[in-house]
Amino acid sequence: MDSAHSKERLRELICGKPPLVEGYIDLSQQLQPNGFDLTLRQVDIMQTPGQITTANSRRQVSDLSPLMFDGLDFIDLPAGIYSITFNEIVHLPRNIMALATPRSSLLRCGATVNTAVWDAGYSGRSQSLLVVYNPRGIRLEKNARIIQLVFFALDEETEGYQGAYQEENID
Repeated sequence: MDSAHSKERLRELICGKPPLVEGYIDLSQQLQPNGFDLTLRQVDIMQTPGQITTANSRRQVSDLSPLMFDGLDFIDLPAGIYSITFNEIVHLPRNIMALATPRSSLLRCGATVNTAVWDAGYSGRSQSLLVVYNPRGIRLEKNARIIQLVFFALDEETEGYQGAYQEENID
């Protein structure tokens, strides 16, 4: 890895073809000094156990069931785990990868988001794991900023992500 991209470089990449990030709510709020905030589109609850094996062909991810936002676009979540989907579609070129971290406000409310590495070459609307530790739960508004992606330039181009989640959740 070479270095993290600056706000100015991220703006250039977001305005490029293809855009680094598309489907954002408010560029002026989401573009940060050291990354880009992704926003909440959907919350799902896991309905079945998952299965991780040595062969991807036998992998089974948990079935999901969507939870509904109320009439004011809020959702009240008790302590537990949830799958969340972001509004934004990310298009990583083969020389940029990303890592995500929860926004500090989310942590201060007793919740966090766990993500995997966003490999160079990945394109899609990603999902992550929301963990609510606060025994009193959390109240989230649809489109709230949840995580910050930090983008890193690689010292050379890679073959790019070729996994099962390429182009996921793009409708």
